[in-house]
Amino acid sequence: MSHHITLLPGDGIGPEVADATVKVIEALGVDVVWDRVDIGVEAERATGKFLPDTVYESLEKTKIALKGPVGTPIAKGHPSVNVALRKHLNLFVNFRPVKMLPGLRTRYSDVPIDLVIFRENTEDLYSGIEHEVVTDVVESLKVITKTASMRIAKAAFEWAVLEGRHKVVAVHKANIMKMSDGLFLRCCREVAAGFPQIEYGELIVDNACMQLVMRPETFDVLVTTNLYGDIVSDLTAGLVGGLGIVPGANLGDTCAVFEAVHGSAPDIAGKGLANPTALMQSARLMLSRLGEREAARRMQKAIEAVYAGGKHLTHDVGGSAGTKEFTQAVIDKL
Repeated sequence: MSHHITLLPGDGIGPEVADATVKVIEALGVDVVWDRVDIGVEAERATGKFLPDTVYESLEKTKIALKGPVGTPIAKGHPSVNVALRKHLNLFVNFRPVKMLPGLRTRYSDVPIDLVIFRENTEDLYSGIEHEVVTDVVESLKVITKTASMRIAKAAFEWAVLEGRHKVVAVHKANIMKMSDGLFLRCCREVAAGFPQIEYGELIVDNACMQLVMRPETFDVLVTTNLYGDIVSDLTAGLVGGLGIVPGANLGDTCAVFEAVHGSAPDIAGKGLANPTALMQSARLMLSRLGEREAARRMQKAIEAVYAGGKHLTHDVGGSAGTKEFTQAVIDKL
């Protein structure tokens, strides 16, 4: 079966890790027709837009994309391309599995970390509704709706049942934001009542962060709002080796974008040093969604075998290999 997939290489190291991931998918023998579309700096140079219309035109046809990192200016410049994509395509689930790779040495190497984060992806403070009330006084609006809260909670519980997970924890700050986070919690409780086979719990976000650092092995599935999910996702990535490791998926009813969640790392772009693990693991999630489960399993096993061997790892995880050497090692393991 042939799959038509939009490829969004991105900025900085994005094209390098994207090309590496494409090579592994080709080595798997999966039949893919890639529709390569530039976003970010390259797209801006060519079209005047960081997120050109050709991206949406491609996704209208393919319904699925593999996306490299794109830089976002801080406190100035163009809006986040990532946020714009998620909102425009209604990709309301940000799905982040966090699991230790074999052989990787971190402070938590001996801890059996295997958790999943369901982050609401379309609203909260990321709605971008800001204005200056008076000079030097700025107001940002936190938007929480029942519709978005119900569907992210439902997605988390349905996945937990499908994958044989046992507990879902809602992460919130309803002790302070009683209306907005309170609404989110009421929705989670309502959904939880329909899944009596899954244990349900709640944690205030600051306590959740502490517990994740102290005893991450006790967590199974977390469901939370957009801002907390962003923070907690990066925190948990740090437990298992950093953002260069963990995959990410943005899922909607009709469209999905699988992406590396790390930055574009312009300081090492073009030097052949980038770690493609995060995008490769994201591609593994993509293959599973496409029904290529055996290819996804083989890809994951090959990545894990390279890490277990320890001889072809990139600099960010304590090795000395470059992007090409790591990629070839994964292909050899296939």
